[in-house]
Amino acid sequence: MNWIDAEDIGIALFEKFPAVDPLTVRFTDLREKVMALDGFDGDPKASNEPKLEAIQMAWYEEFKDAQ
Repeated sequence: MNWIDAEDIGIALFEKFPAVDPLTVRFTDLREKVMALDGFDGDPKASNEPKLEAIQMAWYEEFKDAQ
């Protein structure tokens, strides 16, 4: 996975943190969670606010669908 794989990352984050509301996660913490995922090999320098926002929204969609 890489920073552009927002949907896949969102699914992986939901699977790892199913009880966490993604809208409560700060971008600095989100970046750390993404980089710690198994199979994530993106360059830390390539992250930015729009990419993190897309990941957060993808994660939120998974979270919301599970409610």
